[in-house]
Amino acid sequence: EARLALRAAETAQAQADSRAEQARRQVSASVLAHQERDRAERARLAWLSRISAVSSALGQAQDRLQAAVERADRDRAGLDRQGEQLAAERRRLQQAADHHRDAAALAKDRLHAARMARQEQQLRLDQLVDRAREDLGMTPDYLLEHYGPHVPVPLAPPEDAPASGSEEAERSAAGGPAEDAGSGDEAAPVETVPFDREEQRKRLRRAERELAALGRVNPLALEEYAAVEERHRFLTGQLEDLDASRRDLLRIIQDVDDTVLRVFRSAFEDTAAQFQHVFATLFPGGEGRLYLTDPDNLLESGVEVEARPAGKKVKRLSLLSGGERSLAAVAMLVAIFKARPSPFYVMDEVEAALDDTNLGRLLEIFRELQQDSQLIIITHQKRTMEVADALYGVSMRGDGVSTVISQRLDAARSTAGD
Repeated sequence: EARLALRAAETAQAQADSRAEQARRQVSASVLAHQERDRAERARLAWLSRISAVSSALGQAQDRLQAAVERADRDRAGLDRQGEQLAAERRRLQQAADHHRDAAALAKDRLHAARMARQEQQLRLDQLVDRAREDLGMTPDYLLEHYGPHVPVPLAPPEDAPASGSEEAERSAAGGPAEDAGSGDEAAPVETVPFDREEQRKRLRRAERELAALGRVNPLALEEYAAVEERHRFLTGQLEDLDASRRDLLRIIQDVDDTVLRVFRSAFEDTAAQFQHVFATLFPGGEGRLYLTDPDNLLESGVEVEARPAGKKVKRLSLLSGGERSLAAVAMLVAIFKARPSPFYVMDEVEAALDDTNLGRLLEIFRELQQDSQLIIITHQKRTMEVADALYGVSMRGDGVSTVISQRLDAARSTAGD
């Protein structure tokens, strides 16, 4: 218990020491705070004194600044007025400078135009001088002396005066005063008038119009006329030759047309007759014929084929079967062959689409053709081969080379009979 009491006392002592330490610390903090407050008060008082001094200085500075601003405003107003005066003076000087530059440019242009005009006048004067020397053989001084503006000119005839008078006046004007003075005694005096440039220009324009109305003189007109006449004669002869050739060609064309009509009509009639015979052979009991679409115009007429097998009413080829159309085509070809026979014919599998009955009928036609012509037929039909006189076949040997095999059937038949 004593130990417990001691420990409790020690604990209480420690707590008391702790509270005492806290109290000391609070006292120290209070002292420090008081000291800090005193320093702050002293600093505030110092700042207040400084602010008072600065405020008084600011007041004085503001007064001086206000006075400076007023002076600056007065100076700025004066400078503005001076600037406006200077700007007006500058504009006036700028306008004067622009006016002087325009005047200088205009003067330069006028000077350039004057120089160009002077050069043109000089060039024109040189051309006139050269023209006077080349065309007239006279110098400018001689022309001015004898034909200048101070020399009177012959009186111009009225515009409705005859041409002879005008020509005489022109000749008088061309002669000049010197020639008038030197002419014979019988020459009639020429009435003269003072020189008037506008009047003489009118006379010049009228003379130029009269000269233009006369046209240019062609010294080679006779030669050109002779050449054109010769060309005309040549072309006339060529035209006559062309007309004669045209007449001959038209006559030949007419002869050819007549021959074509005659040959076509004969061939058509023969072919139509043979077609009826051949068609009756290939189609027993059937009827077939050929007719012209335009009998009156044989050169442009077409040929229509009319086929009617036995037991059918149709006559158009498009309504027949494939085998019937093939037989009708064969009948048409054979009819042409029989109408105009040829030494030989070449046929390539014409019986491929035919049955045995129709094939037998076709073979009869072949036998008829054999009487007048030689037939070369390419076929795979055994019955067709039987009616042939010779067979030719192409076979491949063991080495891959094709070889032609031929056999005459008449010799084979005789050998088989023996």
